[in-house]
Amino acid sequence: MPIATTDKGLVTVFGGSGFLGRHVVRALLKRGWRVRAAVRRPNLAGHLQPLGMVGWVQPIQANLRYRWSVDRAVTDADAVVNLVAIASETGRQRFDAVHVFGARAVAEAARAARVGRLIHVSAIGADQDAPSAYARSKAAGEAAVFETLPGAIVFRPSIAFGPEDHFFNRLASLARASPALPVFGGGQTRFQPVFAGDIATAIVDAVDGKVQSGRVYELGGPEIKTLRLCIELVLATIERGRLLLPLPWPLATAAATVLQYLPKPLITVDQLRQLEIDNVVSEVAEKEGRTLAGLGIAPTSLEAILESYLYRFRLHGQFDRPRPVLGD
Repeated sequence: MPIATTDKGLVTVFGGSGFLGRHVVRALLKRGWRVRAAVRRPNLAGHLQPLGMVGWVQPIQANLRYRWSVDRAVTDADAVVNLVAIASETGRQRFDAVHVFGARAVAEAARAARVGRLIHVSAIGADQDAPSAYARSKAAGEAAVFETLPGAIVFRPSIAFGPEDHFFNRLASLARASPALPVFGGGQTRFQPVFAGDIATAIVDAVDGKVQSGRVYELGGPEIKTLRLCIELVLATIERGRLLLPLPWPLATAAATVLQYLPKPLITVDQLRQLEIDNVVSEVAEKEGRTLAGLGIAPTSLEAILESYLYRFRLHGQFDRPRPVLGD
């Protein structure tokens, strides 16, 4: 799709420089929206500039923990998208500060600035009674958004995949470095991996006013896969054989209790608690059409995209291909 030249207005995207953010920024620009990327470190958002015409992408410093920066970021915006999230707690980046306080700050700033639309990205599994603090904070963030702006739109994606994703790239990186991979809980937890580009399409449709407001949408891909199947697919894609070690939940919890204190932990106890719960679109959402298909978006399969960015984990990268025999 060519870059649009018609100016529809301005959209502020909190977390616009991250993995999902770059997909959302690109999709907005292609639809004719100018983008203000509200990020903690604008000097690291230069990769967004080539996605649109000169001047159509404006990185701006903003931190959800500082309300004045949030207010400044939404000034004169026609729509606001909040993508900010953390997978684990480090330093002052706590679940409540980012997912709850931050979500409320964005919603209150959008209301004060009379912004037309607010799109908030949460996660499948958000539940006030969930075993993980992550999922509970996500649910509290949704509640804060709807309490402030009842007409907001919330998207709950399953595990997102695509270049720079934090799940499949991590599995491939671990497989490249280790002769064995842990399979927590036997690998029976179910996921519904969803392409980041499809999530971005849903978000931009919401910005364009094509999505009913005041509702929660659950976004999943076309197939449900267990954790073990996801690991096996990654190994097949990067063409590496590895031993799979099933770890019962008690043993996995003991290991995570130690690993979570490493500078870059493989997994934390809270993430392990998330893995105990299936991460798939609910039957209620399917029935009510609060899904990608219900929004008229055909979900992209994992197999169609995975090889395009995991090839670098093969022994010889993109050159690790069978060579044709002369005379064939």
